[in-house]
Amino acid sequence: MEKKDISVVINTYNAEKFLQRVLDSVRGFDEVVVCDMESTDHTVEIARRNGCKVVTFPNNHVCAEPARTFAIQSAQGKWVLVVDADELVTPELKDYLYGRINRPDCPEGLYIPRRNRFMNIMKKGLPKDYQLRFFIREGTVWPPYVHTFPQVKGRTEYIDNHLKNVVLVHLIENYIDDRLEKYNRYTTGEVEKKKGKRYGVGALLFRPFWRFFKSYFMDGEIRNGITGFIDSVMTGFYQFILVAKVIEHRLKEKDER
Repeated sequence: MEKKDISVVINTYNAEKFLQRVLDSVRGFDEVVVCDMESTDHTVEIARRNGCKVVTFPNNHVCAEPARTFAIQSAQGKWVLVVDADELVTPELKDYLYGRINRPDCPEGLYIPRRNRFMNIMKKGLPKDYQLRFFIREGTVWPPYVHTFPQVKGRTEYIDNHLKNVVLVHLIENYIDDRLEKYNRYTTGEVEKKKGKRYGVGALLFRPFWRFFKSYFMDGEIRNGITGFIDSVMTGFYQFILVAKVIEHRLKEKDER
């Protein structure tokens, strides 16, 4: 019988704050690969001390996506679970994944629900944040842009978010300072992906409003009170900054011609 093993892949850069907790949560998987992007803290030391396979990828100081495919290809398992350096894998999720790959109807990729917090408060209700983090390794590539999902050869499914604790748990506290710093880096990284868009005033108005509306009403942030309102406004603000940077990029290119 073919061994259907699972490799955990973690991309890191100066990730010592949560890394030990993350590694503790993935014990029992067949392999743990840490793809480090030239950390200057104790990240690599912690990974090696825990018996991880460590590989290195040059740091672009924007996002982890350019290193994702390299990290995936560095794994040996038939299946790959991608975990961020600030996420925990619950025991229930681990058991679910091993059970799922041994069923004949297992798809080639699974979207996993993720529980998040904002302003150090765990969000209420069922997790709405789905991440395509589990997939068959062969043939899977990850586009090198911010906020992209891997391209999986085959069928994908969503794990039912009603299943108790079958989730990733996002540890990062998402204080406003952290969110703003991340917004600046991530929007800069997304410009390359969207630089061909012909955004104008309509996009500056509609896209932020739509993302606020979707987050607050459709995704249930209204249940989280004042923090949910702030989070939804900031979700819209991200889109405003992104569209503005795309317009800025277009004007800069025009000026340089």
